[in-house]
Amino acid sequence: MAAGDVKAHIAGRVWKIEVQVGEQVAADDAILILESMKTEIPVVAPKAGTVAAIRVAENDDVSEGQILAEIES
Repeated sequence: MAAGDVKAHIAGRVWKIEVQVGEQVAADDAILILESMKTEIPVVAPKAGTVAAIRVAENDDVSEGQILAEIES
């Protein structure tokens, strides 16, 4: 795992993607929202930088530990 990988902390479904590729984010900014057991869980940027890739789409099912996005310094 690279330092800028954004991973799912739980299994769930991508409810909403909050950023776009190329967008600048700060550490702890919400990248996307997962829905699991009717609860919305924000997934945040591990560091400040530029969103280099988003590897999922809204309504995708994801597993715990799956890389969802990448942030470059």
